[in-house]
Amino acid sequence: MPPQPAPTLTRRAVTQLDHRIEAATGHEIDILWTYRDRGALDEPHAQLVDRHRTLSNAQTGVTFYLKLLNRLTSGEFPVDGALFVRIDRTVEQLEEATSTRDAAAQKVLAALEPIETAAATTSDGPPLSADDQAVMLAIAGGAKLHEHLLTGRAAVTASSGARIPYPQMQKLERAGLIVRDTSHPVHAGQPVSLTDAGRAALLDARRTRSTHALARPGAWPSTPAKRR
Repeated sequence: MPPQPAPTLTRRAVTQLDHRIEAATGHEIDILWTYRDRGALDEPHAQLVDRHRTLSNAQTGVTFYLKLLNRLTSGEFPVDGALFVRIDRTVEQLEEATSTRDAAAQKVLAALEPIETAAATTSDGPPLSADDQAVMLAIAGGAKLHEHLLTGRAAVTASSGARIPYPQMQKLERAGLIVRDTSHPVHAGQPVSLTDAGRAALLDARRTRSTHALARPGAWPSTPAKRR
């Protein structure tokens, strides 16, 4: 029987670091993954999510080979030399998958600990309103500012189709949370995007609502986070 490859599952695997990531960022893992896909994370958080995805995939491999080993030793197969060979091969694959998982976890920790430190020491600024959060999330997915050639009226439209009030866009722009690409003519559409400060503010806006306590840096949680 050839070696069994670890499959790629559509559902993410829960890791031992999920609780710490959620505590430090104030967001659930699935929300962070969504923000990453929308381009709504600053560089430190984007790197953290990318490394967490690698860790989650590695955990999937560990789970796969562990389940395979349990099946091989369940009594389902005849106990003979061929079974012993399959068990030995699966144990080796499980060891390799575990080593890959542990190496990925160390990279997550390297990206996570500075964020934990910043979350513990940074004081909260003026919170974003719910409307501002919604607008910034829409802009994170792509938006353009257009000015009508005849009427001169300006309008901002997100790639999702949502229309953003121009005064609200101006307010966020003055606050340094969004920026428009003035190298494009406004009649053709100027791309509007979040600044690094905007991405950080978007994360901080919900961090204060988190009920998680910050975990001690360097400590692993005693129990894995439950899937939501």
